[in-house]
Amino acid sequence: MLRGAVVICCIGVACSGIAQENTADTKKQLKLKPGQVLHQAAPAANSKPSAQIAVYKSVKADGTAFFSDRQPLNRPYQLLRFDCFACDPVSKINWHTVPLYVKPYNRIIAKAATEHQLDPALIRAVIHAESSFRPQVISKKGAVGLMQLMPQTSATLGVQDANHPEQNINAGSRYLAQLLKQHNNDLTLALAAYNAGPGNVKRYNGIPPFAETQAYVERVVILHKRYQQQS
Repeated sequence: MLRGAVVICCIGVACSGIAQENTADTKKQLKLKPGQVLHQAAPAANSKPSAQIAVYKSVKADGTAFFSDRQPLNRPYQLLRFDCFACDPVSKINWHTVPLYVKPYNRIIAKAATEHQLDPALIRAVIHAESSFRPQVISKKGAVGLMQLMPQTSATLGVQDANHPEQNINAGSRYLAQLLKQHNNDLTLALAAYNAGPGNVKRYNGIPPFAETQAYVERVVILHKRYQQQS
């Protein structure tokens, strides 16, 4: 699954990077719309930059979508750039103050929460961590959409279009509910399984000793509590 913020840029449109952390004394909660982000402060000179990949999406004359790691010539394109976000162990973001997405997909999230008996704040926290509320995201591993569903997971859950917000959120919520049940409603274990796979949680009899997974679990828990406070 994708573990980061993604920027989708069309020709002639300036797009910004990952959300900027706020100062600790910020009192008013910032609220974002889908696709709206704030610039992060520049990293320290000695800090190691996150790995990046670039994927270009264009549409051929016959309507076929084409993905490449090279910029298309003579036709419009979208640039999908991946920067590690919720699971970067050395992230400089303050997860206690990073702006929240409190309104996008309210109806869809509420419906999925009711159907799968989940806290809507948890669904929103996972979407925030996985895709930063960008429905067209495709990770370098092939995970797709708001809740970053892997193709095999999508197939198992009967998803026809993983980019479709309602299908993605419903399937991702269903999968999350299954993981919670599988791990006796232990949220941290369910989140670890969502990130690293149930097999790794079973193998290590707990949260796997992966820096990415440990950071992911910690940050989703923080986001979950913050979204609960906004509901």
